[in-house]
Amino acid sequence: MTKDNQITFRLRDEFNREDIAIKVIKLLRSEIQISPLVIDGSWGLGKTEFCHKLIHLMCEEDTHHLIYIDAFKADHANEPLLTVLAKVLEVLPDKNEKRELTKKAMPALRYSLKVGGKALVSHLLRQDADSVIEGFEDEVQKVADKAIDASVESLLKDHIEAEKNLKGLQDALKIIADKKPIVLFVDELDRCRPDFAVLMLETIKHTFDVDGVQFVLVTNTNQLKASINHCYGNNIDAQRYLDKFIKFTFTLPNTINENSNKTTIAAVRHYTNSVARSTIIKDLGLDKDACLGLMKQVITINNLSLREVETLVRHMEIYQTVSGGLIQNTHWVYKLMRLLGVLITSLKPDLANAILLNQLDAKRLGEFVGVDSRPKWEGGHPYPAHHEVLVVILGMECRYNQAQFVISDPEQIDLWNDLIHGYFNGCHWPPEEGERLKIVQETVEAIYLSN
Repeated sequence: MTKDNQITFRLRDEFNREDIAIKVIKLLRSEIQISPLVIDGSWGLGKTEFCHKLIHLMCEEDTHHLIYIDAFKADHANEPLLTVLAKVLEVLPDKNEKRELTKKAMPALRYSLKVGGKALVSHLLRQDADSVIEGFEDEVQKVADKAIDASVESLLKDHIEAEKNLKGLQDALKIIADKKPIVLFVDELDRCRPDFAVLMLETIKHTFDVDGVQFVLVTNTNQLKASINHCYGNNIDAQRYLDKFIKFTFTLPNTINENSNKTTIAAVRHYTNSVARSTIIKDLGLDKDACLGLMKQVITINNLSLREVETLVRHMEIYQTVSGGLIQNTHWVYKLMRLLGVLITSLKPDLANAILLNQLDAKRLGEFVGVDSRPKWEGGHPYPAHHEVLVVILGMECRYNQAQFVISDPEQIDLWNDLIHGYFNGCHWPPEEGERLKIVQETVEAIYLSN
């Protein structure tokens, strides 16, 4: 499988996002002051993959130094300034530039370097924090402190005030950026510790406000605002606080523009593509007809992310494997019920447990599928949707709140009974009333490896 940092739009662009990336690149190459720019999106929407594709696309014209930072991997270091500067140094080809930037950076880093601990030692040794051998940490830290002090002291014979140190660092960055502008993509900021995320924002604003240095933050702004409130309290207006740092924000869409008259939810496209790529379930018809209709409904109602879709497909593969292929060569309604069982197990474990305990609430089942009551139907076309009929069939057998799906009107009883029996037409052993929810229950048990 292709890693995110190796993928390009040419290799895969199932969500039609290349045009968005092209517009972002135009902005980054323009004279408009848009930094920091935020690429906003909910959890699991494919922000990281989009970021790497954007970087690859922008690399095709060598106009900028492009730097990717995984903030989540760096937050153990407790020092955003060190994290960012280390990445800038990595991309500088000129040794003199590296030496000069390091010299200017050291005064600004002087006090933070003193308290870096294990994570700082790891930065210096170019290795992961966890690879520092336990037990030797204290002794290594003593040596590191002495080495840091010595190097800093040699650079700071004439130690000057912090503001002048910062100005010197900014001047050094500007000289580099004048030759070739710098764009830093900071990803996963929403997954960091709140204090580190806020410190990163403040470092970007106060230290890197330099012509030719731009930042793109790839994050979930709602989570970022939660981090701000965590640090400064709920009395702070997190949006107004964030507005002080951010120049421009756009949200990565969760829909795909097919043409002028049609849009598709990205998660639905991801589902069909994922099923088609699976060697285990690709030939089971789970991306067609009634099954696809149920999937579209659940994805839309529950606003599933791309990551949740991947988890769901994995559960389908697990069920197909451990059940001996029960989705295959079976009546379509059975397939639909088993698909619903997989959906519930993957996305709503509490509902799955209620099914196992015979404690399912019809109202909650209906909410999951987006059906709040038995649909009004007088016979003939248009018929209720398959997912509506499915919830009626199962809702009547739930322990709680089944009344909203039970058919009590005499004129409706025969009508709905005929419709439901027609759904099972062709079954060798159609389930009796009271036995249909067990099909879903058996699916949950199979995935839980309890059946």
